[in-house]
This record gives sequence, structure tokens and C-alpha cells, in this order.
Amino acid sequence: MRDASRLASGLRGLGLAGIVSVAALGISLLPGVARGGDAEPRLSRTVLATNLIEPIALDVAADGRVVFAERRGAVKVWEPPQGNVVTVGTLPAFRGPEDGILGLTLDPGFATNGWLYLYHATIGVQENRVSRFTLTGNALDPDSQKVLLRIPTVIPKPNHSGGGLGFDRAGNLYAGTGDYTFADKSEGYAPLDERPGRALYDAQRTAANTDDFRGKILRVHPEPDGSYTVPKGNLFPPDTDRARPEIYVMGCRNPFRFSIDPVTGSLYWGDVGPDALASDAGRGPAGFDEFNVARTAGNFGWPYFNADNRPYVAWDFEARVSGKPFDPAHPVNGSPNNTGLGDLPPARPAFLWYPPGPSARWPELGSGPRSAMAGPVFHYRAENRSPRQLPAAFDGAVFLFEWERGWIQAVWLDDSGKVQSLRRVMPEQRFRRPISLQLGPDGALYLLEWGSNWSNNQDAALVRIGSQP
Repeated sequence: MRDASRLASGLRGLGLAGIVSVAALGISLLPGVARGGDAEPRLSRTVLATNLIEPIALDVAADGRVVFAERRGAVKVWEPPQGNVVTVGTLPAFRGPEDGILGLTLDPGFATNGWLYLYHATIGVQENRVSRFTLTGNALDPDSQKVLLRIPTVIPKPNHSGGGLGFDRAGNLYAGTGDYTFADKSEGYAPLDERPGRALYDAQRTAANTDDFRGKILRVHPEPDGSYTVPKGNLFPPDTDRARPEIYVMGCRNPFRFSIDPVTGSLYWGDVGPDALASDAGRGPAGFDEFNVARTAGNFGWPYFNADNRPYVAWDFEARVSGKPFDPAHPVNGSPNNTGLGDLPPARPAFLWYPPGPSARWPELGSGPRSAMAGPVFHYRAENRSPRQLPAAFDGAVFLFEWERGWIQAVWLDDSGKVQSLRRVMPEQRFRRPISLQLGPDGALYLLEWGSNWSNNQDAALVRIGSQP
């Protein structure tokens, strides 16, 4: 979401959609898009549930049930084939600026152990938690909570909470965290305010800090007793001084939604970018939202770089004078607010980036407010006999989506990680602030639409996108 702070500024009973007709069912029959750009068999958008209250995260079980959370604390299940929606539990969640329940994922062994994981804020404690809960039948046991990760927050609450969760094929759990930095006093450029008393305006204390969970994508391996171990291949070895071994990716601003390719293990995410409308030689680049891919652990540059490693310039907020541009080959965190390493890993560029205005490289992305999010990678399975499975033309695509602009894009990358092809999914359809996107076992996409407004939505929905029945 636009810093997800747009959501914050606007945040102030379930039913089933449809009865008999295509229109009543909320089905839109619109053309799909092939990898090469040719028209493909038509896709359908089917509304499964409406009257949702700030729906924010979902996952799909192997039996087709959709488990989803609402930001204010409710956890619900959509049950096929009848389409009943059941509230299985409600957590007492702190619902301040950008908090609440923010992320949800099912354990790889969910079918037998009933474990699900939530990224959620707690009442009376200044932290977000990644916790495991047990779902038995239609009851979420609040006393089953096992807290794996604690991400500190502060009051007053700055921007960017993150909240994405997901598993890879090895059973490792990933958690995306925002940089928890105020973005409103930097004129849309990098918040690098090192003055005394201004730590909350300095993203060097979090995103560029190797000893801090924030502004990262963390990777751990949950253990049956509710603890975790650290898998090999994270960014810093476990014995590294002043560096957290849980860090897989650093240098993020707000990696709100991500996905892991179950075949290749590649990690894709959208990073919600800053707001500068134009570049400035004394400050740095204009603001871009980014889409990134990590095939190995790495540093993706924030707050020193944006887009394709465009450097910001060191800026003295007191004297209002410029220093030197940062070097992506050798970024250095010299902030007094840094508790981690000074010398950082080289910065990696995004594979796709776009400004508030039209993109010269990728005009398909449109213009206007931005909130980049990454959804799943689709692998066509010929043995899957579901008529809803997406067409084979989407094989190998990662689905990117935009909370503000209301689109979903299918993107293919080459072996070097560059965009090979980019096509909009259902181009005549404007999705109503898509906020969570997953593939089901039937090969269809399941989507939560937040709704047309920032709050008080009457059109929030759970929908399914698949081949036309």
C-alpha cells in the first residue's frame, strides 16, 4: 500500500456472493494474455465471499479451503464446495496506524498438524510477532500460540510494518518487515537524518543495520516445539559479530507482499518506494516502487539506492548541504544510529521499477499512486484436471500486483533476472485494491480485494481467477 501509510491514513459479518446468474455470481469473463502477447482462452473472476472487514492475507489449503485474516483480528475459513465462511477465531490485535494482523501462511504440514502462522501486532506490547497457532476443525486455539519472531515497534508509530509470510520447499519460513521510519520529513528522498533525537527519521538504523530485524526479509526454519533454527545460506553466518543470522534479504523499505517459487526457490517481492516526483542532483533519484528477485541472500540497497541501484546523496539535514553519492559496490553505514556492521554487502538492483508518472520502459504499468506487491509463480501441470487451472500460456510467470492501481501483471524473467515479457492479466478488469494473492491446488488464483476506498468498504471480497468454466 502507498507506504501502507495511505492505508493507515484511511483506516478509521460475512456473506456469500451470488445466487443464480453469472452477474449475480460476480463473474467477469475477460480475455487472458499469453506469454507472447496473443489472446488466450478467457479468464473468469468469481466472487466467493463479500461483506469482509479489512481482509488482508490469505493462504489456500491442499483441500481447497481458503484461510484468511482480517486486519482487525478475525481469522476465517472459506469452505468449498458450498462456499460457507466460518470465523474460526479472533485475536486481540493492536490496530494502530499500520498494524493488526498483517500476514498469514499455512504450515507445509497443515493437513495433519493444523498449524498456521500469523504476523500480528499485540495489545500493550511494542512489537509485531510471527506466531504459530493450531487450527482444529473450525476452532483456532489462542492458547496454542508459539512466538517465533519479535519485531520491535515504537511509539509514536512510524511508517512501514511489512507483514508478508511464506514457506519455501525446504520448509523455511520467510517474514517481511518494514523499515519503521518516518518518511514525511525527507522531501520524498532517502530518510537519512542523523541529528540527535531524530533516529526515527533515519532508515540507516533499521534497513541498513545488519543487527536489526527491520527493513528485511527474514528466513528461519520452524521446529516442532515452536522454536526455530537458522538455515544455511542466509546473508550472515551465525557467528558474525553485529549481524543477525536470521536475515536473508536486507535493504528493504516495505516488502509488504512476497512469494517463493516452489520449483526454483527464487524469492520475489514488491518494495513500496519513496515519493519524490523528480530526481535532484543534490539528493538523489525520483521515487520508484520496485519488484525484486533474490536467488541467493543479498542486500537490495535501501536507503542508499533505489530502482536499478540509482544512488542517493549523503545529505546534512541541519546544514542542508550535499555530500557524495553512495557507492552500490561498497555501501557504508556510518550513521550514529547504526548498531551493526559499517561495511555492507554490495547492493543489488531491482528487476522492474516504476515512478508515479508513466514508465518509459514499461508503459503497461500505468501511472498514479503506487504500491508494489508480488504474488505467486505459476507452473502449469498437465496432470491437473481442474477446469479452473490457468492456461498453459502463463507457465513460468510470476504474478505482480498493485494495491493502488488495481492491476495484476504476468511477468517472465530470463536467466539473468531481466524482464523478458510483461503482460497484464484481464486488462479490462480493475481489481479493487488487491492485497493478497495465492495459487490454489486447482491452479487458479485466489485474491483478497481490500475494496475501493481506504476504509469503510462495502465491496471488499474474496475472489477466484481461473480459466473460464
